[in-house]
Amino acid sequence: MSKKDLNISELKKMQQDLYEVNKEKWNDMEPVASKNHLLYMVEELGECISIIKKKGIEQIMNDKQIRDRFTEEFADVLMYYTEVLNRLDISAEELSTAYVKKHEYNMKRNYTEDNKKKYV
Repeated sequence: MSKKDLNISELKKMQQDLYEVNKEKWNDMEPVASKNHLLYMVEELGECISIIKKKGIEQIMNDKQIRDRFTEEFADVLMYYTEVLNRLDISAEELSTAYVKKHEYNMKRNYTEDNKKKYV
């Protein structure tokens, strides 16, 4: 597959296909298992952070091997994220609607004032 720009529905389908191939070994497609997948996602995010700490942003931006490794770990984050969407049966449309709504809210948001209120 050499597609360059995947959409949410395609990601969900790819992850479902991976599940189908491995369902004998993996947990059932139960919503409760999404908790573990969120934890796996955080673990993969930690691997991304580790590359940033050990190699630095400059190497991620300029060294193809480091960049490829970072991008691979980031893809793992996205795979677990997509797995959670599937296990909780969150549709591409549902996520897109929530994303647009949140974006519109954030476009009007005063982050400085919001952060002052959070840590009072």
